[in-house]
Amino acid sequence: MSTVKSDIEIARAAKMKPIQDVLNGLNVPDKAEVYSPMGRYIAKIKTEYLDTLKNKKDGKLILVTAITPTPAGEGKTTTSVGLCDGLNKIGKKSIVCLREPSLGPSFGMKGGAAGGGFAQVVPMEQINLHFTGDFHAITSAHNLLSALIDNHIYWGNKLNIDVRRIVWKRVMDMNDRSLRSINVNLGGIANGYPREDGFDITVASEIMAIFCLSKDLKDLENRIGNITIGYTKDKKPIYAKDLNAQGPMTVLLKDAIRPNVTQTLENNPAIIHGGPFANIAHGCNSVIATKTGLKLSDYVVTEAGFGADLGAEKFLDIKCRKSGLKPDCVVIVATIRALKMHGGVAKEDLKKENVESLKKGLVNLERHINNVKKFGLPVVVAVNHFITDTDKEVNALIDFCKKLGVKVSLCTHWSNGSEGTKDLAKTVVEICDKNESKFKFLYEDKIPLFKKIETIAKEIYHASEVVADTKIRNQLKDFEAKGYGNLPICVAKTQYSFSTDPSLKGAPSGHVLPVRETRLSSGAEFIVVICGEIMTMPGLPRVPAADSIKINSKGEVEGLF
Repeated sequence: MSTVKSDIEIARAAKMKPIQDVLNGLNVPDKAEVYSPMGRYIAKIKTEYLDTLKNKKDGKLILVTAITPTPAGEGKTTTSVGLCDGLNKIGKKSIVCLREPSLGPSFGMKGGAAGGGFAQVVPMEQINLHFTGDFHAITSAHNLLSALIDNHIYWGNKLNIDVRRIVWKRVMDMNDRSLRSINVNLGGIANGYPREDGFDITVASEIMAIFCLSKDLKDLENRIGNITIGYTKDKKPIYAKDLNAQGPMTVLLKDAIRPNVTQTLENNPAIIHGGPFANIAHGCNSVIATKTGLKLSDYVVTEAGFGADLGAEKFLDIKCRKSGLKPDCVVIVATIRALKMHGGVAKEDLKKENVESLKKGLVNLERHINNVKKFGLPVVVAVNHFITDTDKEVNALIDFCKKLGVKVSLCTHWSNGSEGTKDLAKTVVEICDKNESKFKFLYEDKIPLFKKIETIAKEIYHASEVVADTKIRNQLKDFEAKGYGNLPICVAKTQYSFSTDPSLKGAPSGHVLPVRETRLSSGAEFIVVICGEIMTMPGLPRVPAADSIKINSKGEVEGLF
């Protein structure tokens, strides 16, 4: 009996093309002023070249999202890669645009995040580890601002920053719950003024959000300057530009902002750039990357993090609002295994046929379909097939989608690569060619901030109400008074449920959305609303993925999926 190869074994056996050959397929000139090779298989496209593409016609934009995630797996990134390969297989010029993986979950809950099976982006090890150093640059830029704040206070505090009202935490790209709340500047006069501080994970940094939402280097610098770092004792806001921080921080990001180009296992182009989480940030790759893809190809496949209630909603209400992007089609990824979990099946019993539990779990898929349609977008369901799926289960899912009037495609890209997504690719092209998209935002800029939160909670999460104490409500009113009332909302909550209770599977309704905290991201230009028990610095599980990651006797990485 043959053994199934691991993702990393498949990736290691890939026959990669030199990156100049991949770029040549996109008609990108092989010139020093156009891109910089980062080794043999990775390149960074220079922003100067991107400026020359502004007048080119955009391709079609396909957003890949998913049902509510479960431990059974959905395969959103894998499907994104598989769809890109499938589109190229049927003769269409397509690029996949993805986020960069974070080291936190790579060594924590999930291991690698570069797709899986025969639908991956490569070189897998580099992508999942330090890649091109973008996250390190973002971490350094963020912490430079932290250092400048404390240094300013040390040397006399000319701006009269109230150390009790500093809202700018430090960051690192690793899950470390011990750093959530700390004291800094201890050890006497020479070390500064003691104060409370803390760490978030890099992917939750406002710098990451700004990095992903900026249209160019100048926009990046302006946004950094507008970051609110804290307040004076009379609550006057202090901005990063008051510390002259925007210049040096932009310098640290000048190379990182150039989009990274790699390839799929089938040598199709992949742009991997930026990586905010969708449960604690806005969950999309960079605007620069997506727009680059649209100029260089006819079809861009991009994903948004976690389920459609988080990633897709933020992609549409934040990224599209700030960039002018408009999707032509939305693909919702589902697995029969995950839907059975939503129907009440335990993980250890998923291999057994259970049509009834599947039917119960289909309410989760239906909720996501209906939510996406509220944005005026056409939907297709991609069923990421597992070998344990039975014909009865597959037929039940297909029949359900047909009754909803939604196209559905059975995909086997994990085992068959592009051959397994040709049907999905044809369906997507058909939908895009019909120009059925009537894209609209869920809420308008002008409505009050609390009303925006309520709209998301009731329309997307199906909550009965939003609970927020007087302090939170007054804070939102204060944001409005300071001119931030037109900003969109970025909800931070668990990805495992429509509610804030991760144990509530399926499609819960009538629950309450408790708002624990609000944060102004004046540089990124949105309001972060933290709900339930979600943390902006995650912790490691009892047995982290790091336990099985090592270098073998051949000098190869093992355990990174």
